[in-house]
Amino acid sequence: MSAPRTALVTGAARGIGAEIARRLVAEGHHVILADILPEVEARADEIAAAGGRTSAVTVDLSDLASIAPFMAALVERHGAIDIVVNNAGISPKHDGKRAPVQETALAEWQSVLDVNLTAPFLICKAAVPGMRAKGWGRIVNMSSQAARTKSTVAGSHYAASKAGLVAFSRTLAGEVGHDGVTVNCIAPGRIETPMAATAGAAVNTAYVASIPVGRIGTTEDVAEAVAYLASDGAGFVTGIVLDVNGGHFMG
Repeated sequence: MSAPRTALVTGAARGIGAEIARRLVAEGHHVILADILPEVEARADEIAAAGGRTSAVTVDLSDLASIAPFMAALVERHGAIDIVVNNAGISPKHDGKRAPVQETALAEWQSVLDVNLTAPFLICKAAVPGMRAKGWGRIVNMSSQAARTKSTVAGSHYAASKAGLVAFSRTLAGEVGHDGVTVNCIAPGRIETPMAATAGAAVNTAYVASIPVGRIGTTEDVAEAVAYLASDGAGFVTGIVLDVNGGHFMG
C-alpha cells in the first residue's frame, strides 16, 4: 500500500469516478470527490462510512473561469493535491445515438472539449506546482478507447477530446517527470456505467460478442488500474495509455 496522500477525483458522484474514489480511500488516501451532481455529497459520506477520509465539492467544469479559484480553494484547505484523477467527461447523444460530424453543432463540440480536455488542462496546471514542490505526484487522465481507434458509439467531439487528452498527458509527462510527477492515461472500453447505458442495451449486448474476455467491463476494473498508476510502485511508469477493454482493442 502506498503512503497516504490527498487525492482529487472529478466526476466522482457515480459510475467510474465513485468507484475510483472508493478504491483510493481503501488505499488509505484522503479523497476529495468533485462533481456537478449534488449527490456527490451523499457519495462521499457513503464511502467514508465504510472507513476512510473523504471530502465532497460541487463544481461545474464547463465553467472554465471557475476552475483556477476552485483549485486554489482546495489547495488552501487541504494543502498540495498529491493525486489528480481527471475522470469527469460528457458524451452527448441524440435519441441514444451520436451525431454525425455534419450534424454536430459547434456549441456541442465546444462544450465537450471544454469539459473533457480544457478542464483537465486547467486542473493539472493548478495541481502541478504543489506536486513539484513535494517531489511526488500522480496524474491519471481518463481517455477512452474512442481515442485509440474508430468508434461507432462516441461522437467526433468526444473522440477528439479524448485523443487530445492523450497528447496533452504525454507532453506534460515529459515536462514534470524529473520532479517525481507521473502523468498517465487510462483508456476504458465498454464499461457498465450510466453514460454507457445511454447507448442502449442492444449496443452494449453487441459489444460482448467482440470482447475476448467475454464481458462488459466493470467500474472496479478501471479503479484497479487507477490505483496502480496512482501508487508509489508506478514511479517508473509515465506517458502511457493503459487500455482497459478486455481485449476489444489491442494496440
